[in-house]
Amino acid sequence: MASARRRWCATSPRSPKGAESVIFFPQAAGGAARADLRAEERALELLRDAAGDGAREMYERLGFLRFEPDGAEHGYLIYPQRPLVGYDARSGELLSEYCVRFREDGERLPDADDVLAKWMALAADEREVIGTSNVHPLGRQVDPEMAQRDLRALRRWEETA
Repeated sequence: MASARRRWCATSPRSPKGAESVIFFPQAAGGAARADLRAEERALELLRDAAGDGAREMYERLGFLRFEPDGAEHGYLIYPQRPLVGYDARSGELLSEYCVRFREDGERLPDADDVLAKWMALAADEREVIGTSNVHPLGRQVDPEMAQRDLRALRRWEETA
């Protein structure tokens, strides 16, 4: 199964140029069932309760969260079902991808739960999360151009919020 998925990802016409493989999740692109939608709504409520109204609004408007530790010069873009993307908070330079997983059974969390789990893990112990993640160069699963666009969109959103 994993090799079939890897083969599909590597040959997908939607893979970024130069990427070894990209994993796409059709459900994350809008094909969710009713039960999934209810789970997603519950996860959004938990996100608001744990991270605040601004985090929920950021996720709903931009499709990702940002985590920047207090006083740190780096941050992370937190995408649903994708690796964390590290970046330099001052320059906006993208650094690396950090793959983390929360379920050993292979099942996916609802998208908002996945984002919330990553945010909470980083907030609780960033050093442990990053130290135990699989680190990859940019472009392995996340298109660097997309991440740069997202950083620009995040800056514009922060200016107007």
